[in-house]
This record gives sequence, C-alpha cells and structure tokens, in this order.
Amino acid sequence: MDRLRVAGAGAGYYAQFHLDAWQSTDRVDYVGICDQDPAKADAFARRFDIPHCFSDVNKMLDELQPDLLDIVTPPESHLAVARAAFERGIAVVCQKPLAPDYAEAVRLVELAEEQRVELFVHENFRFRPWFREAARLLQEHRIGTVHSLAFRLRPGDGQGDAAYLGRQPYFRRMARFLVHETAIHFIDTFRYLLGEVTAVTARLRRLNPAIAGEDAGYIIFEFAGGQTALFDGNRLNGHVAENPMLTMGEMWLEGSAGVLRLDGSARLWWAPHGQQETEHAYQRNPQLFAGGSVRALKSKLVAHLLDGEAMENSGRDYLINLRIEEAVYRSDRENRRILITKEDRE
Repeated sequence: MDRLRVAGAGAGYYAQFHLDAWQSTDRVDYVGICDQDPAKADAFARRFDIPHCFSDVNKMLDELQPDLLDIVTPPESHLAVARAAFERGIAVVCQKPLAPDYAEAVRLVELAEEQRVELFVHENFRFRPWFREAARLLQEHRIGTVHSLAFRLRPGDGQGDAAYLGRQPYFRRMARFLVHETAIHFIDTFRYLLGEVTAVTARLRRLNPAIAGEDAGYIIFEFAGGQTALFDGNRLNGHVAENPMLTMGEMWLEGSAGVLRLDGSARLWWAPHGQQETEHAYQRNPQLFAGGSVRALKSKLVAHLLDGEAMENSGRDYLINLRIEEAVYRSDRENRRILITKEDRE
C-alpha cells in the first residue's frame, strides 16, 4: 500500500478531532463515516466532505473495504463494532476507554489476536508535545536521576447539575469515572515517562452528586526504578490557564539536577537546583487540539501500517494500563497498598 483507506465509526463530539487528524495526515483517504443515527452520520459527512455515510457498520465495511476502522463510539459498543472489522481482516484503532470493563477489554484484544488483525488504542496523551519533550529531556539525562513526578488535574468542567451535558453526557452515567475515563491517560503517560508500575495506593471520592461515579481522588504510583508519582485530581475545580482543557492541569517532574514544571498554557519551566526558574522553549502547538497529539498519533499509525515503523499503544500492551486501573480501584475499595506483580505487567 502507498495510501491508507480509513473509515470511521461514530459521529459524536470527539470524532471531529479524529477526522481533523486524518485529513491533516499524508497518504490517507478517509472514505466513509458510520453512526447508528443516520442524521448524525449525514451531517458529519456533509460538514467534513466525506464521500460516504452509513448507519450500519457491516454495510460500510463491505462496501468500502477500508484498511483501517477508527472507532469513536461509546465504550459499550466497541466490542461489537471491532468484531465486525476483525472478521473482515480490517485493522482497528479504538478510542479509550477500550471497553466498559476489564474482562471485555481482554476479550477485545484476544479477538483481534485470534483473527490476526492489528488493534491499537487511541491513547493520545503520551503524544502531547509537553510529554514528548519531557521524555526527550529524560532520555538526555537533563533532569538527572528522577525521584518523583506529580500531576495536579483540574480541568474545571465537572461543576453543577449540568456537568458534562454539553460535551460528553455519557460521562454522567459512568459508575467508574475519574480513573476509568481520565486518570487512565496518566497511568499510560506515567508508564511512558518513568517505566513500569510496581504498586499503587488510592483514595477516591465523588464530589458532584449529579453524576454516578467518582470525580476526585489521589493515587500514588511506585515504579520499578524507585521513583514515585502522585496523581492529584478532581474535575470540578480549574487551574490557571486560558484553556483549562489544553493540559487539564499542571505537572512537576523532579530529579537530581532540578525540577521541570508544566503550566496550564503548556509552557515548560526548568529550575536547576539553587537557580531561578526559566522557560524551556519547545514546539508546544497550543493552537491545535490537545497540542496536535491526535494528529501525531494518527501520523505514527500511518507510518506503522504503510512503512512498518514501530507503533505504540497496541491493544495487548494497553491491557497493562487496565490492570493498573483495576489495582487502583481495589486499593480504594480495600483501603490498602496494592502490588503490581511481574505477571500483571506482561
């Protein structure tokens, strides 16, 4: 192949960012969109000049025969939609949460492996330029020996009776919310930056009674290299930023050489020990959605499928994140520290 034929399933809020990424990526033909609501599929196709729209994913896959299906539907539909692609030998990139629960996520991964079809998870946080730059500085040993990382999540979008109704209303019904929907991004990103997790301790709570699941909590992560990380999150309060959803919060990455800080405008600040903090310049792309991370993920995926380059976020590897998620909920439920065994990380 010299070009990738992509079709999409799901024409909801987040699908527009996937579509923007595909249409901004070289060597991609976005050939069709499917949504169980025909009016939504038609409106999406008209808005983005997509040649074909469908309300049945099986019909779309049979008629268009894409190389890749991009699933951006609610989690409870992922298994059935992905199965339709797997049975036709079509690769899948699936929006997270991968499935409503861990058992169904395992089934999804196993089904792809049984059919010998590639499955990737659309986990874009690790592709955000501030985390990519932090990883580069770590690889160059600019921060020294890292001992801790802290992320303070404060997107400020979860206040009141109408929380999440305007953007992703299914958030309100999720029995597991903060960790399953949001902190999972940071489980993956922390692994990307610091390596494998060996233990977790969590305290979770619900602050907004208008939603079903938890929306605040603290999670302590321990890593095989001896580092620790703190996720301190609630979705009610904001932080200092023109767009609180750009970074969703602030980060401190601390090492023997100093402290790297991420602010709410996606600026990075470097403070060597005993010296004043100064801005660390890098290409942060604040004008793009999520710093262009969705575009970066899609570009990486195209390079993998067309050129054989290495790919991140395989379905099998992503199960490690979900096992850590399960340990977080267990830690909160049992009020104790939970070890992540070697078997959990394989």
